[in-house]
Amino acid sequence: MTEQSKPELSKPESKEQDKFKFQIIYLVPILASLLFGLGCAYLLAPQATGGISATPFTGNTASASIGNAFYFVILVAVAATVFYFLIKRKNQRVIKGLIVLAMTTASLLLSIIYLFALFPPFNGVDYAVIATAIGITVLFDLAIFRFGSTPRNVAVIGVGGALGIFFAKFILLPSAILILVFLAIYDVIAVYKGPVGKIAQSSGLDTLQGLSFSFKDIQMGLGDLVFYSMLMGVMFFSFPQNLLPTALALVGIVAGSILTFFMLERKGIFPGLPFPIFFGLAAGLIVALLLGLPFPIALV
Repeated sequence: MTEQSKPELSKPESKEQDKFKFQIIYLVPILASLLFGLGCAYLLAPQATGGISATPFTGNTASASIGNAFYFVILVAVAATVFYFLIKRKNQRVIKGLIVLAMTTASLLLSIIYLFALFPPFNGVDYAVIATAIGITVLFDLAIFRFGSTPRNVAVIGVGGALGIFFAKFILLPSAILILVFLAIYDVIAVYKGPVGKIAQSSGLDTLQGLSFSFKDIQMGLGDLVFYSMLMGVMFFSFPQNLLPTALALVGIVAGSILTFFMLERKGIFPGLPFPIFFGLAAGLIVALLLGLPFPIALV
């Protein structure tokens, strides 16, 4: 998460006025993504996982969970490093091509998954649903790459919420917790010592349109929204008998986001995951323990 740079102003005293100051309105994209994700969670809730997994290592074991956490961190780190070197070499066409491919694939797959959740296939295949998914994907791509900043932000907010819930549905709780914790730790390294911070400081996250979005004076990565939504979804699917862990996780994410914005005021750039992830996980899991809810965990 970074503060947007602005053109220099002629009056020196205006610099202080130009500095980012947190306002409640900055929470709007985060809340919008979380609420959209919550709607997606209700759509996927009745669906059986059917053995589907969004991670390479299956099972409810410590080794599988740790392996999945490292897998996600390595995947994110490699992607960020590749984009950093492409930006450094000014390969804008390759950058845009990779983003178009990634966003188009994500939109198409998510559209199919959620449309089939709404309208189960008849006789195994529903061509109308597939055609609709293709149409949604075309509109999504136009919003991201053609229609301007507001439609782009709406599209990024939507895909962030939907993708996070997809991960939450098809990743077991132990793996999900470790993935979120490992990514929050990696985010600190990536912002201050790694490729994410270098991209933000050199060319800005706007270079990665579609994988980031700008709202007023801030820039935020798509990954922040995805993993906020994933955290909330993990609570939703892990404790379906009581919505309080989900609600408290959402409150924790918002509280962590507020603290992150205050840190952003001071530093100009700050990792978006640590405070929301740790606050959200702590709030959701502690209330689940206090309520005596059964944990779907069996680490061995």
